[in-house]
Order: sequence, then structure tokens, then C-alpha cells
Amino acid sequence: MPTDAFLELENVRTHFPVEKGFLFKKQVGTVKAVDGIDLSLAKGEVVGLVGESGCGKSTLGRTILQLIPPTAGRVLLAGRDLASLHGESLRKARTDFQMIFQDPYASLNPRMTVYDTLAEAISTHQSVPSNQLPKRVSALLEKVGLAARFQRKYPHEFSGGQRQRIAIARALAVEPKLIIADEPVSALDVSIQAQILNLIFRLVREMKLTMIFISHDLSVVKHIADRIAVMYLGRIVEVGPAVEVFERPLHPYTKALVSAVPVPDPVREKTRRRIILAGDPPSPLNPPKGCPFHPRCSHVIDACRTEVPGWIDFNVERRATCLRLKEINL
Repeated sequence: MPTDAFLELENVRTHFPVEKGFLFKKQVGTVKAVDGIDLSLAKGEVVGLVGESGCGKSTLGRTILQLIPPTAGRVLLAGRDLASLHGESLRKARTDFQMIFQDPYASLNPRMTVYDTLAEAISTHQSVPSNQLPKRVSALLEKVGLAARFQRKYPHEFSGGQRQRIAIARALAVEPKLIIADEPVSALDVSIQAQILNLIFRLVREMKLTMIFISHDLSVVKHIADRIAVMYLGRIVEVGPAVEVFERPLHPYTKALVSAVPVPDPVREKTRRRIILAGDPPSPLNPPKGCPFHPRCSHVIDACRTEVPGWIDFNVERRATCLRLKEINL
């Protein structure tokens, strides 16, 4: 865990009430989308957040940026609790953090030109003379690999990869310190994904950005992240350096995720052992007692069914929430 934390999440929870009835609504349950997240990022660090669809990754990203208010916990950015900000103070703080959304087809306003999209982002948060806006917009487009002549075009005139470049330019328009990238390449063609990943990697290093890179693809995260945090059913179950998590996973769930990543070597691919998880992930509306992973775990013991595991350190940089962590990794 970084000692000079720039972003700190302390017991962050995001729960959604489930109501029944039309006129007289009654709460009948709670969806625990994010259920007690503790995580720290150092300034300039990239952390990959991985897990199955529905585990709460995107909800956590939106909670960090206060697009969804947390039910409990604190989100500290450079020591300031974002969850305590509202109205004008929150609007001013948004220059420090921005998001790159998953679908560039949905995240850009089809009625606005590229110039209007980027100029709005700049002028909303910064006092920039109107005669300087074209120059700023052109510089942003060039930074993401697009020609300045594209600024008068509309989103429908671009390919998916070009639209995502525009979305990245919009996120960078206010010169943020923190970026949440929510599966920014999953909606793109495979041939384009590497270009966008290389662009994000270059910009993060050049601008010294702190980033949470959300993905369900562990192999993608391995090449862009400094550390990996593995999420399951609203909780983080393992954290560690990216290469180490990929090469020697500790938590049984992480082992299953890594075993599903294809290996570009036909000999190894034939001989390696795949771990097939039994059943489907439990519903966050009715999570299991004890360890949330125990219904699908091959190492389960009676204590797993009743005791919620806390963080257990495997070494200085590796930790996981598994009662049998040391025993199954000897």
C-alpha cells in the first residue's frame, strides 16, 4: 500500500434501495453494489480494477467521482473528502478528476461539434477568452492524435476509435489530476484497442496522471497498470503489483480469472490448467454470509461460511481477503 496516498477510499459503500409498490412504495431490500472498499493510490500511480461483469467496478468509479453519492465511507483526494462537497464546491473540484466512459457512441452529444464539446468543457471550468478557445481545442485534438481540422465535425462522422480519442481529449480539457477510465476499449474493434491503450499509457506518463483503469480483461490491465485490485461482489479481494498478481495470483477468485486469460503459446495453452468456477456470482441483493466467494470456492472450510475475512498480508506488497491465504499458497 502506498504511504504517500493521493487518493484514499475508506470503507466506501454504495447501496441502492429496492422498492415495491406504486403509490405507497415500501423498501423490500438493498442492492449492495459497493460494500466496504478500502484502497489507496499514490500520485502518478495507475491501478487496474478488474472483476466479472456486475461486481461493482463501474459503480465504484462513479462513486469516486461523486456521480453516484456514496452511502457511507470517505473518498479523499489529496486529503479533501469529495463526499462532503456539494453544489458549487463540487463543481469547482471537478477540475481535479474526470472520467473516460466505456461507450464513445453514447458519451458524446450528437448535436454538438467536436469544437463545441471541448470548448464547453474548458469554458465551464476555466476563464479562457473566446479568441483563445480554438487554439486550446486544436492543441487537445493534436494531443490525442487527431487533426485540428476535425473540430467542426459531429460525432457521427467519426469511427469508434476516433470518438474515444475525442472523449479522452474532453477528459483532459480541464487538466485533471485523477482519471477514472471505465473500460475505455471494450466497445472498440480489437484492431483499434491497442492504439487507444498506447495513447492512454503515453498521456498518463507525460501528464503524470493518477488513474484507476477499470476492465474485465486482466491481460489488458497487466500492460497499463502498476498495481491490480481484484473486485468480487462489491468488495476488493486482492491487491498487488500487476506483474506479480498476473504471474502468481493468491486469492482463489484471482486464480480463476488468470487461468481464463489466453496464452499466446500453443504448447503452454494445451498443458495449462483452467479453473472453472461453479455456478454464477451471487446477487448483490442477497449476498452470502461470511466470505462472499465461498459458494464458488474449492478451498472452502466451515469458517468461510460464517466469518467475513479481513485483509491478510502475504508480503509487504501483496494482500488479500482470504482466511486460507497462506495455507493455499505455500
